[in-house]
Amino acid sequence: MHSSGWWRYISYDESKGKAQIDRELLWRVFGYARPHLFAVAIVLVTIVTNSLLELLPPLLYRELIDHVLPERNMTRLNWLALGLLAIPLATGLISVVNRYYSSRAGEGIIHDLRQQMYGHLQAMSLRFFTETKSGEIYSRLNNDVVGAQNAITGTIPNILTNSVTLISTLAVMISIEWRLAVLAVIVLPLFLLPARRVALILRNIRRAAMEHQTDMSNSISETLTINGALLVKTFGRQQQELARFGKANAAVRDIGVRRAQVGQWFFLGLGSASAIGTALIYWAGGYLVLQETISVGTIVAFVAYLSRLYGPITALTNVQVEFATSMVSFERVFEWLDLPIEIMDKPEAIALDKVQGRVRFDAVSFRYGGNEAQGEPAKKDAGANGPAEQDEIDDDAEPVRERLWALENVNFEMAPGELVALVGPSGA
Repeated sequence: MHSSGWWRYISYDESKGKAQIDRELLWRVFGYARPHLFAVAIVLVTIVTNSLLELLPPLLYRELIDHVLPERNMTRLNWLALGLLAIPLATGLISVVNRYYSSRAGEGIIHDLRQQMYGHLQAMSLRFFTETKSGEIYSRLNNDVVGAQNAITGTIPNILTNSVTLISTLAVMISIEWRLAVLAVIVLPLFLLPARRVALILRNIRRAAMEHQTDMSNSISETLTINGALLVKTFGRQQQELARFGKANAAVRDIGVRRAQVGQWFFLGLGSASAIGTALIYWAGGYLVLQETISVGTIVAFVAYLSRLYGPITALTNVQVEFATSMVSFERVFEWLDLPIEIMDKPEAIALDKVQGRVRFDAVSFRYGGNEAQGEPAKKDAGANGPAEQDEIDDDAEPVRERLWALENVNFEMAPGELVALVGPSGA
């Protein structure tokens, strides 16, 4: 079905290809972080500091097993115990600071985005609000902005944290035993290869879920208000509206089940890859310990680092999926921010500094819509002096119901303090 009017700008056509996360979209998202650079800098510093501190416990394990226990050194044992106690306490306090500033930055960015979107919608013409369902407006302004908020406050910080952890852990593993580090890296393609495909699938599922949620919101807003309920009961359409809501509700249910299935299969693959890597490390590390090439403390430390390696890889692979799907929220918000404003004040518009309260209508004509397609400019329309004449009529064109003028060539003046009512033939 052909889409016209404002829906041309906000609908999603699968036949035109899948939406991609391009550089322009990312730069536009990150552009909202510029007013919050101080908070962002604090977040980055705390992430790096915590990642470095968390590298210390496995080294303390190796020191304990290889030197402190064989030498029965009680003083060093006490210091190691204090270190193992102090490190989690320090990382916990730093995490509190990190959480505070990440929330400040994330909430500030979303505040600016929501404020900009609300202001843009306020500037839209009445045509937009007559041709756009109220549930769609609520969904974009609330649900999609919340989805964008989750990306800013959750997904992006997780990407940074896991990236720093992965790089630092891999560097330490190579310095401890490069042969075991190579074995750990061999299984990385098993984590990365499925990510691109799954990200694309879940991205499309996320967009479809949003569209079905919007349909359900529209049904609720149109039938469960006083005006909507009155119309439904007056025309006896309770069953039809129930069926309509049930169709949208079932679509939301089905898309949720599909998303859960895709995600579960994805995590099954990641778990299998992690098990393969762990088995290889235990086998090769045990062999090197038996050959007395490395110490027991080294293999213990390496296995501890292994969980810090595969954990971030698994999280980063999942975050790639989450980031791809969360970008849909930004796309839907930006779609409306990019809608053109039909009515703009002229540069030379006169500001009414001193208003006397006198209003004059001089040959004013007005009607709702026109014979043109929705969202497209009419070839001829009403001016200040009444309806335009139609010069040519296509004989083969389908008959179109004539749009009557609500007001035609109206002239009157309202003085300050007067109350004027315009009453139509029906009394409206």
